[in-house]
Amino acid sequence: MLPLDDVRQPRPISWSEQRTLLPRLPAHLQRMVLFNLNTGVRDDVVCNLRWEWEVYIEDLKCSVFIVPARYVKGRKGWRPLICNRVAQSIIEEQRGKHSEFVFTYQKGKLHEPSSVETMNNNGWQNARKAVGLQDVRVHDLRHTVAVRLREAGVREETIADILWHSRNSMTAHYSVAQVRELLDALNLVTDESNKVNANLEMLFREKVNSLQSPSKRKMG
Repeated sequence: MLPLDDVRQPRPISWSEQRTLLPRLPAHLQRMVLFNLNTGVRDDVVCNLRWEWEVYIEDLKCSVFIVPARYVKGRKGWRPLICNRVAQSIIEEQRGKHSEFVFTYQKGKLHEPSSVETMNNNGWQNARKAVGLQDVRVHDLRHTVAVRLREAGVREETIADILWHSRNSMTAHYSVAQVRELLDALNLVTDESNKVNANLEMLFREKVNSLQSPSKRKMG
């Protein structure tokens, strides 16, 4: 095992970096990355997301995907994937494209759509290199959601539930009221203006980017 001081620190992306990165991604990967940035789930969950897991809550106008334990780290039981307004719009866009998987990739017109094995593929690596974000991993999208929730003033307990972190008080089943709480929190990360507790590292990085010349930004 690596010594603790060698553990890589999280590298969340800023809103400006998100706006730069997304257009560089292939269309199918762009949707997956944006979905990840609005749900906070691990990339293997996004890749394996299935329609049979979906439960639509009419009162909340949102889909909840009941993710089986085998896709939950530690396999401590199923967990809910809550779709905020942006994630829900992506779900509706994907509906009907494939009978089993929510997110698919079609290699060509003569090929049938198939599931995406990993988000950390050539499309991701080429896009991040093109915009100078080689240090950003797919897992950092999940870190980004955590930072944005914290910046929006969301309670630590709610953040833990959204990210499926273990808590002693975690209930075995989620009620509609609990889903509403998580949904309201996730809707806060759809808007850049919902910053009440800005992250200093992110502010510094955005300041550095703003001081770069337009030609340097283009080259990055």
